[in-house]
Amino acid sequence: MRLVSGEIVELPLAERGVRLSNGFWVREVRQLEASGHQVAMLATDYRRVLDGVAAGLFARWCQENFFQYMGRHYGLDKLVEYATEPLPETTTVVNPAWRRLDQAVRRERAQLQRTRAQFGALSLPAAAEAEAVACYEQRKGQLLEQMGQQQRRLDELKAQRKEAPRHLTLKELPEAERFTQLRTSTKHFVDTIKLIAYRAETALVQVVRDKLQRADDARALVRQVFHSAVDLCPEPENKTLTVRLHRLSSAIHDAALEHLCAELTATETVFPGTELRLIFEPVGSSSLPRDQES
Repeated sequence: MRLVSGEIVELPLAERGVRLSNGFWVREVRQLEASGHQVAMLATDYRRVLDGVAAGLFARWCQENFFQYMGRHYGLDKLVEYATEPLPETTTVVNPAWRRLDQAVRRERAQLQRTRAQFGALSLPAAAEAEAVACYEQRKGQLLEQMGQQQRRLDELKAQRKEAPRHLTLKELPEAERFTQLRTSTKHFVDTIKLIAYRAETALVQVVRDKLQRADDARALVRQVFHSAVDLCPEPENKTLTVRLHRLSSAIHDAALEHLCAELTATETVFPGTELRLIFEPVGSSSLPRDQES
């Protein structure tokens, strides 16, 4: 099976048709893992071959993992500004009047169900006295009358909800009930920067993978490097800017850090706005010039 990334893998797959509780038929695709556990996925793509459906579902998981990671570590879903802008008048939205009627229907239906439960819970003992029987019959009559009134109100609300259009264009709504949206221009610009930063992080992770086997460990190490303190040691006479990174928590991480520094230094990147070539090295791998010692 060819994944969306172009990688070719062998996976034990099977499929069958499944009918949901609402009568809708879907394709159920199952993958058998090495542990014997089966991963089940549902799809509505009836034309694509089995391996194509599985690849698409696996790609969907990758997208969900990506957005979860970006939301956790890059704040992708956070507000950038509180300014708003109008929506296009042709935008289709839920009719506020229909929504209010729908809420009223749900509320009245819940009250009716509670009254029916009270009516059903009433019971008369076998050897009840005449006074108890009279109270029982009176309470039953009150609940029956209450259920009748609630049922009539529920029917009226359903009729009103049926007459009200469920969706309207924004232009058809009253001015006071029209929607606005958060301004998107700044948000899109900041999100673009975050995506570029994520791609840079991913490139560094691929470098660290030369020393660490697991991708999660490599990404965690790169995040640790981003949050650690550094020493900046400019040498204008040599046109270099040395970035000295502090050592990490274990020897294997220090080895990965040294490898990362060597790869970054080999790029001979010039710091923007200057003529200083960047040199990356862990603390302790070299000594500072005497004129820069504190």
